[in-house]
Amino acid sequence: MMTRTQAKQAMNALRRGAVVLALAGTGALAQAATFKVTLLQPVDDARLERSRLERAYLGHPGGPAADGLQVALKEAKFELEAAGAAIVLDTVPVASAAAAREAAARAEKGGAAVVLADLPADWLLAAADAVKLPVMNLGAAEDRLREADCRARLLHLIPSERMRADALAQTLTSQRWSSVLLLTGPSAQDAQRSAVAQAAIKRYGLKLAAAKPFKLSADPRERDLANPRLLTGNLQYDVVWVVDSDGEFARALPYRTALPRPVVGDAGLTAQAWSAQFERFGAPQVSRRFAKAAGRAMTAHDWSAWMAGKALVAAASEVPKGPAAALAQALGTLEFDGSKGVPMSFRAWDGQLRQPMLMTDGQGVVATAPVEGVQHPRNSLDTLGADAPEKLCKAVR
Repeated sequence: MMTRTQAKQAMNALRRGAVVLALAGTGALAQAATFKVTLLQPVDDARLERSRLERAYLGHPGGPAADGLQVALKEAKFELEAAGAAIVLDTVPVASAAAAREAAARAEKGGAAVVLADLPADWLLAAADAVKLPVMNLGAAEDRLREADCRARLLHLIPSERMRADALAQTLTSQRWSSVLLLTGPSAQDAQRSAVAQAAIKRYGLKLAAAKPFKLSADPRERDLANPRLLTGNLQYDVVWVVDSDGEFARALPYRTALPRPVVGDAGLTAQAWSAQFERFGAPQVSRRFAKAAGRAMTAHDWSAWMAGKALVAAASEVPKGPAAALAQALGTLEFDGSKGVPMSFRAWDGQLRQPMLMTDGQGVVATAPVEGVQHPRNSLDTLGADAPEKLCKAVR
């Protein structure tokens, strides 16, 4: 049994040890980095106009990208604390490519480690060219951003148009729906996306039964371009693939074709980065947490923003003491979990996040891509989108 003096000495020793541990912890926190992150998003984003949000077009944003980012950072609070790191998010609205360039440069000067952008393609490139930081693309799907207009430090969370088209073509091949009627809208974006769809149709050995334009119009002289039955009549096909960047024509196409055939593309069966109806790999919990925080269902664009937050947290936890350059390197080398069942990482040749695609009609997820049986020498996820041997991105990474 200890005497009172011995007990007092033991207690003092414990207190000294506690002080040492506390000081050691304080020193560790002092050495940890606070990573500043700047999100650029459009002022008065036309994609978020009330009537468009009410229609909830498949594949279109359901709200601001900041919602997904904030959910990811809130979820990672304890992970970041355990690593001794911190991420501070600053959201900056911009109204033009010039404003995006200035905001990105200002963020870099202010100590930002990463710039995130939910911007039109040309605005995104202006921001990327203004800084030497990693720029994470949350919303621009154009393939040129991964090909002719790629940038060395530009990382893409949102799937490319080619990834979505490849996923659809693989699915059609697996279902043996080999004959495709392609309907294309009147915009320049529709024309570009239709070319991507036709390339995917050819790549996977499908047959193009016909390619026809459509146009929503009240002009009686153009009724042939606006009537689904007239557009799809007098032809034989297994499936109708609709390319409609606006979304209004496509949403009224299923069940109105001349033949009783499935519709895919921008209505019917679509290829998405996320669906709130996905029921595997912890996805329901992710969707529920997002819906509770944002008050709406999680869309593909929300998942891309949430995934950007997840990637930043993983990188910050890997290099909690910094510097910012170490964070950038970690982003390019780590694998990330996005509740899709496989580890995901950024492709070295074009900065695209390799990921499975969810095939959904908005009511449920009926399949995923890459489809079973599609082979690749290294990673089957690289069957979706541009592969390394194609050398479509010339930027040095």
